[in-house]
Amino acid sequence: MSKRIILLGFVFWLIAGCAVGPDYRRPEVKAPAAWRFADAEARRLVNARWWEQLGDPVLDDLIEAALQENKDVLIAAARIEEYGGRYVATRGELFPRAGLDAQATRQRATEAGVSGWPAGVDNPYPTYQIYLNASWEIDLWGKLRRGTEAARAELLARKDAHRALLLSLAASVAGAYIDLRNYDRQLAIARETLKTREASLEIFRLRYEAGVISELELSQVLSEYENARATIPQIEKAIAQQENAVTLLLGRNPGPVQRGRSIDELALPAVPAGLPSALLERRPDIRQAEQDLIAANARIGVARAAYFPAISLTGTFGNASADLTRLFTAPARIWTLGASITMPIFTAERTRGQVQASEAQQKQALLTYLKTVQTAFKEVEDALADQKQSRMRLDAQFRQVNALRNYRDLAVLRYENGYSGYLEVLDAERNLFSVELNYIQTRGGLFRALVDLYKAMGGGWTADH
Repeated sequence: MSKRIILLGFVFWLIAGCAVGPDYRRPEVKAPAAWRFADAEARRLVNARWWEQLGDPVLDDLIEAALQENKDVLIAAARIEEYGGRYVATRGELFPRAGLDAQATRQRATEAGVSGWPAGVDNPYPTYQIYLNASWEIDLWGKLRRGTEAARAELLARKDAHRALLLSLAASVAGAYIDLRNYDRQLAIARETLKTREASLEIFRLRYEAGVISELELSQVLSEYENARATIPQIEKAIAQQENAVTLLLGRNPGPVQRGRSIDELALPAVPAGLPSALLERRPDIRQAEQDLIAANARIGVARAAYFPAISLTGTFGNASADLTRLFTAPARIWTLGASITMPIFTAERTRGQVQASEAQQKQALLTYLKTVQTAFKEVEDALADQKQSRMRLDAQFRQVNALRNYRDLAVLRYENGYSGYLEVLDAERNLFSVELNYIQTRGGLFRALVDLYKAMGGGWTADH
């Protein structure tokens, strides 16, 4: 008895331990030791909802709505369910199958050439059967386990793809909302400028009618007024298009978008910190690429297993009788036990071609993974450089705006005292208007750069990352 147990244990150890194909090992990646443009004051943030740092509850609600209602997100969630079903179905191949069959038939046998039909047997006669059948493919070479490994990796890849989509969607909504509030501020500046120039135009018309100024000066003022007026429809068009972009991200029909804080009131989020090597675990697109690599690696084992014989055990246990009342008696009992082995002999190199294709797919997945990692490093470096340069440019433009406002005030004072013509005033106002718009654009660009940085670094993360 002990020998049988030892032998049985050895067989199961052999079955469980033997699996053809390469075992997965994470490829070595040369990650930079540190980021080139990292801020000295950057700090680690333990906050998965990074957009809340902007301090706008309306933006928070918009992002939450997008995460719940965006059609691409819903499609990705359904795709997870699909691959979850595939994984369960594939894993089920590892276990025995059992089924219950029951049938009742009535048939007539030929009596021609029969020397006497058995007494007491009707012709035609009924037959009743009920039996339990079972089958089990012994996964001796690991084909089914490799298939399950691949299906599990594909499921995890879809989950990571869903996380990547959520991260990208949150960043897209935040960026689109920032652009919208940027346009709103530009429109406010344009309207304020138009109002100021309209007042100046009325004054200069009165002066012209009184013969104080020439028609040339009036034309110059009118030109600047119309220039400011023409800017407003352009900005209004951009606002409408940006609202449509936001609503599309929300999974809604085009329409107006609720506003919260102005772009001047939004808080600049802190610059996140982290080592480049942490991206391998944090960024969902990298995790997805790795799971695709794991699946492709396991598929090699599935393909190679076709070289080896397939072994299956089958069995049936049940009852069969011509008399329904005696169906469950001992004489009606039937059973069968069997084993089958299927060995490929000639496949016209079909198996070899499948193995070659699987190995090529694994190489593609490996290169895709490495490319994804390199792209992630680049995106972080670009975002770090962008936000750093945007801060410097914003500071310079802020000082420029203050200088031009002072210059405009002095130009007006010089004109009113007769020391210069109005052309100097127009030039000062024109430059101030342009720089104010550029300043708002740069401030919006800084917010976008920080949003891109959070996206590039995988969004929010926990301290153990």
